[in-house]
Amino acid sequence: MEIVGIILLAILVILSALYLFMVWPGRRRKDLQESFLGKWYAHRGYHDNKTEAPENSLAAFRKAVDRGFGIELDVQLTKDEQVVVFHDNDLKRVCGVDAPVNSKTFEELQELSLLNSNQKIPLFTDVLEVVDGKVPLIVEIKMVDSRTRVCELANDILKDYKGQYCVESFHPFAVKWFKENRPELMRGQLSSNFKKDGDKENFTAWLVHMLMSNMSCRPDFIAYCHEYTSNISFRLCTKLLGALPVAWTIKSEEQLLRAENKYKVFIFEGFDPEKVEGFGGRK
Repeated sequence: MEIVGIILLAILVILSALYLFMVWPGRRRKDLQESFLGKWYAHRGYHDNKTEAPENSLAAFRKAVDRGFGIELDVQLTKDEQVVVFHDNDLKRVCGVDAPVNSKTFEELQELSLLNSNQKIPLFTDVLEVVDGKVPLIVEIKMVDSRTRVCELANDILKDYKGQYCVESFHPFAVKWFKENRPELMRGQLSSNFKKDGDKENFTAWLVHMLMSNMSCRPDFIAYCHEYTSNISFRLCTKLLGALPVAWTIKSEEQLLRAENKYKVFIFEGFDPEKVEGFGGRK
């Protein structure tokens, strides 16, 4: 029995060491992390999907810049490999067309409007011209599969941009691509409890949910759904191992106040965070 106990203890130690190796984030780059503190980040721009400033539109980005808000936005590829700013993989919710974004050329996409407004799906280059370095950007890389072409083309645009920005993605291959090709750039792993979100959680999604995909991309920050702060891997990475905790997406004053002591960077939408009294969690 003593031998069995020793063997079980050894197995436990090995598994614990393996788990730590997998979830360990990148080395703490404090200067990079701190440069993104002290700003609110408007989710897909400072938008209102019932007005002429819908999500991920040039109008919403102009409003964010005018307010001095940082911006979170999404980039993906069209059929003709143009880098556009758009969140969903398909066009149905925002443009009323039941087709994937990557099945249309940019010219074809310009025939559509965003949520019944006069706004169109913008090129990433046009968005960067609007922002022009005035506020920091969190650029989410949207990947529908393991191909990293969007990383290459987005980076070709970003490397000449003079403003402040970082990148993030749900897909660990995207984060890994930037680790290998732009190691000086701050990068983040997006995650959530996908099963509770109503998504199918396959093995890869479970690894991302538990942040075990960190072993391949060693992120500087963890952007986690604000509702699931009890996740042990999130707490370990952000409380003990030095990853910057980023909250997405805060949609009310109540949610913001609940998240205040658990995150240091806040992505918001649907309200004005500067009107929330008694909040001091951005420093």
